[in-house]
Amino acid sequence: MAYSSAYPPKRATILQVAKDAGVSKTSVSRYLGEGRRLLSEPMQQRIAHSIERLNFKPDRIASSLRGRRTRLIGMVVTDITNPYTVQVMRSIENALYQRGYTLMVCNTDSDPELETNHLQVLQSYNVEGIILHTSSGLGDTLGTLDHGQTPVVLIDRTIEGAELPCISLDNTQAMALGIDHVREQGFRHLLYITQPLGGFSSREARAQAFDKQLKRQSTLSGERLELNDNDAEAALEEALTQLLTEHTAPCIMCSNAKVALRTLRVLDRLNAIDKTGFITFDEEAWSALVAGGITTIAQPAEHIGERAAATLYRQLHEESHSGQSHALPATLHIRRSTLNGADAQTATRQRDAVSQDS
Repeated sequence: MAYSSAYPPKRATILQVAKDAGVSKTSVSRYLGEGRRLLSEPMQQRIAHSIERLNFKPDRIASSLRGRRTRLIGMVVTDITNPYTVQVMRSIENALYQRGYTLMVCNTDSDPELETNHLQVLQSYNVEGIILHTSSGLGDTLGTLDHGQTPVVLIDRTIEGAELPCISLDNTQAMALGIDHVREQGFRHLLYITQPLGGFSSREARAQAFDKQLKRQSTLSGERLELNDNDAEAALEEALTQLLTEHTAPCIMCSNAKVALRTLRVLDRLNAIDKTGFITFDEEAWSALVAGGITTIAQPAEHIGERAAATLYRQLHEESHSGQSHALPATLHIRRSTLNGADAQTATRQRDAVSQDS
């Protein structure tokens, strides 16, 4: 009786590969590790053919316990459903794969406790490096990271008290790009809607850049609104209604795509999308489709991912685990939501007011 369907074949071992290739077990181990260059080309070819013929898969965990490299990189992100996060993650994965590494991704849903757990688990698997988009930015995370042994690169957010390389958007340049455009289009008041700053370095940097840029010129006034994820949309609706009532040429700026979608949903309910300018951070697939096209301040997600992977790779191959931080510039995509300018928004509101009166 055959049991092949019920009992899968056993995993091939290094010893079986060695016998098949007619070499020693040590030679196979060298081939799989850092000593491949010590083997002759014909021997390397025989081992490679045997590995393929036997469908041999190295046990990376066992290899790490023997002191060999795992070729695993851990990545911890706060929100894996965020399109920007997905773009960065894919870029990092591609860049690391080209360098011979595999990426392991963990999601925290912005939970610092879960972040700590994921970091501990990744380090227990002997990952060679970690790329972290931290949930808290607080020094507590630093105690979890054995960054003296494991290189760490941060994405977007710094950690209090940690001198770790951080790859992020140049928030000062990006905010100047957006505000200059809003001002040039004739808008006179700008409402900046953001998630709570809460110690997150990227949010704080963006908010500080907003305040600084407004002080640089006198034709545009502005205010900030911090919007909690669990806030009822009634609060946002009240703020937007007040904006439209008190200002003749307003524009709305959102700190990311998630905030933008919530804001657009409320504006649509108020039938007010054409009554205010609109600009948001993050370029998404839907940006050109909503309301005739939304103006965006696009983060260089692909370049951020590539730079993070390159920075970590350099640390892995240098004696020092220190690395240089980089702030990359944004790109402005101008569309109908601001291109028509403040005059068009004012005309739309006046036309609607006359229609209501009649």
